Amino acid sequence: MEVMTRTASLSRSTSESTVELQLDLDGTGRSSIDTSVPFYDHMLTAFAKHSLTDLTVRASGDTDIDAHHTVEDVAIVLGQAIRQALGDKAGISRYGDALVPLDEALAQAVVDISGRPYLVHSGEPAGFEHHLIGGHFTGSLVRHTFEALSFQAGLTVHVRVLGGRDPHHIAEAEYKAFARAFRQAKSLDPLVEGVPSTKGAL
Repeated sequence: MEVMTRTASLSRSTSESTVELQLDLDGTGRSSIDTSVPFYDHMLTAFAKHSLTDLTVRASGDTDIDAHHTVEDVAIVLGQAIRQALGDKAGISRYGDALVPLDEALAQAVVDISGRPYLVHSGEPAGFEHHLIGGHFTGSLVRHTFEALSFQAGLTVHVRVLGGRDPHHIAEAEYKAFARAFRQAKSLDPLVEGVPSTKGAL
């Protein structure tokens, strides 16, 4: 019996950033992350741990101007790597749903490995997008990373913030909820034959 490996190794270099990334969708959540944006490192480490994805990221960029370029470009490469590692998507569960608290914050994420990029994102409190978390990670980048990742990976993603006050807690609850939902969606279901779609392709 052939053992399927769901791994990817990608790099991307522009005038704004350089990204090298490796992942294994069937890992145990081990990670080594250095994006030069510390709070983003924290979020990607949480994503790896809670999605059971082994993840290595090395990135650098023009963070002296803004963290935006580096954060977005890492999300682009992560999405591309996920799409590549999923392959033909045969045998996957396809759907995942998670509700995750972090103290006073509560977030829900639903993931469909649909092949149709779409993001619905709501519930962050007024002003969250302007808040600097960790000194230089702007709250608006949370939604932006989900947009870039969903588009590149071909995922339909719904993320809702149901409550929260502390921006760090809200952001982390969102990333962890996404990770847990993605963990379910990417999991291999022994009862699924072929691609879980009546169309025969995802």
